[in-house]
Amino acid sequence: MTRTSTTPSPAQIAILRWAVPLGAVTAEAVAQHEGLTVASARARMLAAERAGLLYRRRVLADAPALYTVTRRGVRASGLRGFKPAQLSVSSAPHAIACAAAAAALEHVYPDHVVMGERELRREEHEAGMQLASARLGDGPDGAPLLHRPDLVLWPEDAQQGLPVAVEVELTVKAPRRLLEICRAWGRCRCVAGTLYLTAPDVRRPLARAIEGAQADERIVAVALDALIDRNGSKRTPPASTVPVDA
Repeated sequence: MTRTSTTPSPAQIAILRWAVPLGAVTAEAVAQHEGLTVASARARMLAAERAGLLYRRRVLADAPALYTVTRRGVRASGLRGFKPAQLSVSSAPHAIACAAAAAALEHVYPDHVVMGERELRREEHEAGMQLASARLGDGPDGAPLLHRPDLVLWPEDAQQGLPVAVEVELTVKAPRRLLEICRAWGRCRCVAGTLYLTAPDVRRPLARAIEGAQADERIVAVALDALIDRNGSKRTPPASTVPVDA
């Protein structure tokens, strides 16, 4: 890879500032986020890769390439408290889905700001309190055990209400674990509710967990492909998919 020593362009910095908190993004997700064609987004990201700001990795065949921000890119973004994200074959599908969901949610809910799990973790650490996470219990030292969502929808106007937790669920968790998480979201009062974006295999187990947790008024499940298609294009999900304050 050939690196250039030029100062990052405003367009590159905009991509970095969106990618750093999410950890990993695709050209398709960046295209939707920036309102570009996929070809234009790829060209900008290729230039950023050549400048040593992004690292491209095609982890899975027949899936979009994932871009993570390098240390130089993190510094250039001006965002503090972040390190380059680590990817694996097992985590790649989830990273691709989260990037696509984040871009689509921005368009479907323009009065909300989308935050990634990495940014939420940083914000909760700095605030020293639970902001949009579910409490599973207490650890051996008495500290709360938190389950953080993959994404958070924050109202641009704080007077509009509490944030909405968003879980991108591609694989089936153990029934006991899923029930525990649903119970935690059901009693969580720092969020308006929880939106699950699910793969087909997850829908029935999740429905059983929601019913078992008696959390149907606090958790809404929507098919992931109702929000995005294979090309990362937005779709409008069914009405009332964002929970409101109970």
